[in-house]
Amino acid sequence: MVRDYECDIEGIVNNANYLHYTEHTRHLFLKECGLSFAEMHRKGIDAVVARMNLKFKTPLQCDDEFISRLALKKDGIKYVFTQDIFRASDEKLCFQGVIDIVCLVNGRLASCDEYDRAFEKYLSK
Repeated sequence: MVRDYECDIEGIVNNANYLHYTEHTRHLFLKECGLSFAEMHRKGIDAVVARMNLKFKTPLQCDDEFISRLALKKDGIKYVFTQDIFRASDEKLCFQGVIDIVCLVNGRLASCDEYDRAFEKYLSK
């Protein structure tokens, strides 16, 4: 649900907050896959955003409930998350994002077997 402090003077969700929503969705997805973002960091593996392509469609407003959905594919060493946010009341598309994530293993750009295994059943073939 959109909280009042996430809105700007125009009464709509400030664009930066959509990034928080999508990041939270990715973190929940990691947990669903059996991974802990914090535990991976302790192992020296950090998944970081490399690129974002964002489209703002219909603004969310205070107290709007929303649905955040994602799809995943792998492109080389990148994990490409396609993320959509819909207003729950009418499923109107509010936001679309394509977010490229890469892994740093001990500070160096690298493939990550742990993420590959965890995402295996979700990756588009």
